[in-house]
Amino acid sequence: MIEARPLRNPDASSVEVMTRRGWWLVVLNLLIPGSAQVLAGNRRLGRFGLGATLALWTLLVLAGLGAILWPTGLFTLATGSFFPDFLSWFRPLPLTLVQVVIAAYVVLWVVLTIDTLRLIRLVKVGPLSRVALAIVSVGMLVLTGSGAAWAAQIAGSTRDAFSTLFAQSAPVVPPSDGYYNILLLGADSGEGRDSMRFDSISVVSINAATGATTITGIPRDMPHFPFAPGPMQDKYPDGHTGYANATCGWGSGINQLKTEVEICQDGNALYPEAEAHDSEPGIEATKDAAEGIMGIQIPYYVLIDMKGFADVIDALGGVDINVQERLPKGGPAYDGQPVDDWAFGWIEPGQQHMDGDTAQWYARSRYTTSDFDRMRRQRELQEAILAQFTPQNVLAHFQQVATSTTNILQTDLPQSLIAPTLVDLALKAKDQTVGTLELTPAGGVDEFDPDYAQVQQMVKDALHPPTETESPAP
Repeated sequence: MIEARPLRNPDASSVEVMTRRGWWLVVLNLLIPGSAQVLAGNRRLGRFGLGATLALWTLLVLAGLGAILWPTGLFTLATGSFFPDFLSWFRPLPLTLVQVVIAAYVVLWVVLTIDTLRLIRLVKVGPLSRVALAIVSVGMLVLTGSGAAWAAQIAGSTRDAFSTLFAQSAPVVPPSDGYYNILLLGADSGEGRDSMRFDSISVVSINAATGATTITGIPRDMPHFPFAPGPMQDKYPDGHTGYANATCGWGSGINQLKTEVEICQDGNALYPEAEAHDSEPGIEATKDAAEGIMGIQIPYYVLIDMKGFADVIDALGGVDINVQERLPKGGPAYDGQPVDDWAFGWIEPGQQHMDGDTAQWYARSRYTTSDFDRMRRQRELQEAILAQFTPQNVLAHFQQVATSTTNILQTDLPQSLIAPTLVDLALKAKDQTVGTLELTPAGGVDEFDPDYAQVQQMVKDALHPPTETESPAP
């Protein structure tokens, strides 16, 4: 019966029959690649094409269900985070296989489309349909091929970014007192800077059970701070006194540590394992300082270089900020120079959608305000960026986000902690309000002589607020 059907044995003398048959074959090749060959051509090729098509559809349906029902597990499988640390070199394999499968299917579809055009016998169809069939077939092939190429590129970019950003085999440190604590450093090595300094210092505390997140801001000029046990505490058992010269940094502010440790001291001797753990001596010293200030364990860091910060914001499509006061762009050539002589632009008050350059100056500007005000603005910007990291927005701008992020971000977070643990906590946290704690005079901390016992109690109260049945600490 199949042999007698017109799709396989048509009346080649009828232009109408051949034209109708041609459109059927093109539609079948588009909707169910391989079916045209099963019905009208090489059945072996057709069965192979159908099998590949059904297999691909099955994988896509499973991936879709995984994204809805088990997003953490899907991310873990895709990034290979399920491989143990001693097999960490296999972690890029799943996304590489995705690229290979996509490329192989595109090649198969090209073969099936060319074979379908052969089966149509274009010379036997009507003149207008002859051109239309060829254009539709090639056009759909280009369209779907471009989509497949985009998907393969996303898979490759995800694999490369994940491998580049996160440590392959770094050990996972269990949560400390119920929290994963990460030191967040904003550094500026851009134009006009002779070294990289930590202009923004925060600690992100993520509740290991609920995902609730608290960001604690540490003033960059916080003085005479204690260190957690380690090489810097051995050097400064009574608190940091620092240097008082231009080479090693003026005063005892925490943001001077990188310069002090890496230029004026033997940082590699102080922290000999820093480089092997994807860190630097100056960063490890700042970790020890943040731990001493807050009284918590901080095993990980994330460093964002402001030099390329604007690119990430532009890649996300900008951020929305409610500006409270007029802020200048730029900085004076010398102290006391009138603002109008050096400002090359202004950020006006009110609700604004900022591009990367404007947002960067919103975080940087300080010459008409204070460092504490700048800390507040940096925290606002952090929250605005987090709000832009929706799955839809990141997917729509994935290539730009991946490229810009790998250019400016440095961290010692291990891959095996990102997935599934932090991904799962991020999903829990997305609908929760981010808590903030500023260790500034507005928060009750003396900027010249901080009471670090008081600071540590403030941190404890923020991370472990008393329940209704408990009384707050005196």
